[in-house]
Order: sequence, then structure tokens, then C-alpha cells
Amino acid sequence: MKYFAEKYDVAVIGAGHAGIEAALAAARLGCRTAAFTVNLDWIGNMPCNPSIGGTSKGHLVREIDALGGEMGRAADKYTIQSRMLNLGKGPAVHSLRAQIDRRAYSAGMKHTLEAQDGLDVRQAEIVSLERADGGWLLTTKLEAQFFAKCVVIATGTFLGGRVYIGDVSYPSGPDGMFPANELTQSLYKLGIPLRRFKTGTPARVNRRSLDLEKTELQPGDEETQPFSFETKTPPQNKAVCYMTYTNEETKRVILENLDRSPLYGGKIEGKGPRYCPSFEDKVVRFADKERHQLFIEPCGLKTQEMYLQGLSSSLPEDVQLQFIHTIPGLEHAQMMRTAYAIEYDCADPTAMGASLEFRGLPGLYGAGQFNGSSGYEEAAAQGLVAGINAARKVKGKEPVVLDRGGSYIGTLIDDLVTKGCTDPYRMMTSRSEYRLVLRQDNADLRLTPLGREIGLISDERWADFLEKKRRIESELQRIREVSVPASEELCKILEKCGTAPLKKGCKMIELLKRPQVTYKDLEPVDPTRPDYPRQVFEQVEISVKYEGYIARQEQQIKEMRRIEKKRIPPEIDYSKLRGLRLEAIEKLSAVRPENLGQASRISGVNPADIAALNIILEAL
Repeated sequence: MKYFAEKYDVAVIGAGHAGIEAALAAARLGCRTAAFTVNLDWIGNMPCNPSIGGTSKGHLVREIDALGGEMGRAADKYTIQSRMLNLGKGPAVHSLRAQIDRRAYSAGMKHTLEAQDGLDVRQAEIVSLERADGGWLLTTKLEAQFFAKCVVIATGTFLGGRVYIGDVSYPSGPDGMFPANELTQSLYKLGIPLRRFKTGTPARVNRRSLDLEKTELQPGDEETQPFSFETKTPPQNKAVCYMTYTNEETKRVILENLDRSPLYGGKIEGKGPRYCPSFEDKVVRFADKERHQLFIEPCGLKTQEMYLQGLSSSLPEDVQLQFIHTIPGLEHAQMMRTAYAIEYDCADPTAMGASLEFRGLPGLYGAGQFNGSSGYEEAAAQGLVAGINAARKVKGKEPVVLDRGGSYIGTLIDDLVTKGCTDPYRMMTSRSEYRLVLRQDNADLRLTPLGREIGLISDERWADFLEKKRRIESELQRIREVSVPASEELCKILEKCGTAPLKKGCKMIELLKRPQVTYKDLEPVDPTRPDYPRQVFEQVEISVKYEGYIARQEQQIKEMRRIEKKRIPPEIDYSKLRGLRLEAIEKLSAVRPENLGQASRISGVNPADIAALNIILEAL
């Protein structure tokens, strides 16, 4: 017998990385919020790799933090190894990655949700979602009903979840959890376009069964950096990772057992991730490769579980053991958790606007893997935006829309809602055309003012931010004014850096413009240098060295935003517009772009269509 429980401003279905950010943002913005999860003990779980960040993903975590989200702070608390990736390349692609104590992270996030004022955390499976009284009625498996003005769906891989391991297949969520099988029918009734995607995870092995002397040690950075701009003390390295390689014998085992793979046997219908394929898929697709890199990563400080990064598989358990035992260091590995593939229901994100609200379903938002993306960081970024916009809708405010020129989060969401995705979407630095401006090091300078305007940045943090900006501007002014005389000491420094010595003095800024010379190199000849944090000098040095390139990209962003300002009326009937091709009419009618810039990025809409649409908009 159904009974009515409570009313909320915002309800969040799911408490993974998307659900956490959505629920915290809505509650912190003053909305009475509920987060529903299948299991309270698995809040913020990491069912795949025990890490946060990585190439481009580190950018997302920094941006989440700059806006006032939680992931960066939590990652810093539970980091066990920290590395800045791509340091051999330019600053645009530097990305922070940290190994995380996954159970400590989950427990910490659970406590954060429990302690948040205005947020109720409930263990309950939502089986039905219906429109009611200008809002939404949610029904649990135990037939309790809740009303919410706005709802964020963040179901991860639980929705219609089905696990595949060889010939064995059964309904399941990730990590052996119960799936959420009943909600799908409600979403179909609401007209939400759904499809099946697939992802997977590698086996976990017992550390004591490994011969790690046969592998290559992968230590953390000597000087670590935090994700959060609020973290005062950088995290400490408390663990190490290891690297090894597969070989021809590994390849042989895979090829001889392909007929036992559900991926190649046609049992798995869902589309898998293009940029993180299963190991058997890598062997087939890259048949000429003799070996593949494999990282052995700790899952935490209080467990012997090690994660085999790069060995995702859906082959039978016996085959998994067989190919694992061909790898140096893993010859006697004891498998603690079997690798598996998981298929799940998710939405077509082109049915949403840039606010992540479904068109035609006011107050209903999607976030995370439910939107067709993959990765904890992509999920958290969307959850933050969906939670912010759900809260703003409750309060009668305009939604926050991040654009491609201001953030990786804006690029991620624009790609999803404009271009859609035919396989699980993964963020990459190459997806951003403005990546020199959208660096991970300046995320706070780009987004903290917006976070403050939204209401997620505290007074203390805002004061720290303004002081950092003041110091950057002060230091830029100082190096423009300070002269460095030619001297034997300076000449030795320049010679060591591999650049020409000075014949006469010059301004400090001129020396810093040299690609080979760093702030650290010039310290002995810079006695007036203030005692500022490393991050201040980092911003000054990058702005000086890349001044011309940055200015060019900022001009491109300015032009992009000029086009984005040309709004398209939401009720426009494309079929009645002259000058548009049939394909363009179909694509524009399906995606319903909010502006001319978004329209220009839709697959199947060409420049001639945009020119015609621009003329039509000018005449309206």
C-alpha cells in the first residue's frame, strides 16, 4: 500500500559521483534536498579504477573545485599517490592524477552528505517517476512516495544493469550491487529516448601473490600538488604503483578464446567506450602490437587489492586467470575480483538543453553516465551543473550555462547535448579548441567568480582568491619594472639553460620570455622577489611565455561568444524556414539548439545552413 512520505525542493536519484555533486550543490544553495541510493555504504564508490584525475580529467576536477564542488577537496583528503601528467609537454595538457583510497573516499563522501544541512540521504530504490502538481512524484520499491519540484537522474550504470562474464550473464549493478530495473519503464513513458551502453572493469589481484620485482616502479611526484584551490597542505605520497607489459603469449591466449567472449559472440548489445576498450578488443584492433602497457595500482592503504589498469575484460574467469598468468610479475596472481562487462540504460543527451534539463519535461535533469558519458570526473562535473540548475529553477532564477570558451565542463556538456554520443563519452584535451586558455592551473581564475556569484564560494575562500589575483598582478608589474644587470653569474645561469648570455642588462620579463628559462633558474639574480606561493609564479610565467598564443585564443573565444549571443527562439519551426537543407531541418528540429553557435556544431548542419539561419534570425 502506497503512502506519502515527504516533500522536497530537489530529489537526486543516485549517489555516485554525479549524484553527490548534484545533491550537495542543491542543498548548499538553500533547497531542501534528498539523495536516494540503492546502498548507503556504496556512496561515492569507485567500481572501476581507484583514481581521480588524469589527462583532461584533472582539468575537470579543478574546475569542479573552482565552482565550489566537492570532488577536489575529497580527492586531496584520500590521495595515496599523486602525479602531474604530461610535464614534458606544454602547460595546456598538464593534468593532475591521484591514486585514491577508494573505501576511505566513499566513507568520507557519505559523511559529507550526512553532515550537510538541508540534505536527507535515503537508502531506497526509486522504481517510478511521474509528473505531478507542477513537480515530480517519486515512488520507492517499498511504495513510499516523495514529491520534488525538481529531480536529477544520476543512475550511473545501475539502470537496467546486466553483468557479462563469458557465458554467464545476470542482472546486476556495479561491484555486485543490486541493479535498478524498474525505473526504465517510467522513463520510457515520459518519452525520454534511452539506449544501451556498455563499460567494463579489470580484475583485482592480491598483492602478496605478485612478484613486483619483475615490474617497473612508478613513484609519485617529489613535489605534489592538490586538486583543490582550498587545500593548504599538498597530499603526501603513501603508496607506489607498478608497470609491466603483456606479451605474445598473452595475445595467444586471448585470440584462442575469442569465441568465449560475449563481446564477440554478440551477447552484448550495448556500445562500449571507444577510448577505454576491453583488453580482448585491444588485441584484435591492434593486432600488430607485440605488447600492451599495464599498470598495477593499489586500491587503498588497508587492503591488499591491486587494480590491473589496462586489462578490462568480459572473458570467462578461467581465461582471465590464464592470460593474467602470462604477464611478468603476475605469474602466480590470485584473482580477488573477476573482471566483467556491464550493460546499462542511459539517455540520449541531445534531448537535454545546455542546463541539462530535459526539453519538454520541466524540472527533470540528467547527469553522469545516465547522460552517456564515462568517468567519475565527467559525472561529477555534470552533477554539479545539474544540481545548481535544479536549485536555481526552484528559486525562479535563470540557469547557469557554461560555454566552450570558459571551461572543459562547458565543452563536455556542449559536446553531449549538441553532438550527442554513440558510445560512452570521455573527456580529452583534444576536444577543446581553446585548451591553452582552459588550463588546469588557472581554473580558479576562470571560474571562481562564477562560483561566488552562484553562491557556492565562502567569504574566506573569496578573500583568498582576491589576494591571489592581487599578487599575480603585482608580480607582473614588478617583473616589467625590475632590471637585471649583465653579470658573470647571470651568464652562467643562461648558459646552463641553453640560451644566449646577456651583453647588457634587461628587464626581468624579457628573460622570462625565453622558453628555456624559468622563475626557479633566475632566483639567484632576483633579490627583490616576494615570498609568494608557487602558484602565483606559475601563473605569471605562463602568461609571459605564452602571451601571444593566449591573446590569439582569447580573441577566438570572443568571436565564438559573439555568435553564441544570437539566440534561436525555442518555438521556431525549422520545417517552415526557407534555405535550409532537409538534413539540417531534421537535425536542428531534433537537437533544438539554443543559439547560432550551438547550431553550427551539430553534425549534419553545414556552413551554408548556418548562413541561411543567420539571415532568417536577423529578419525576426
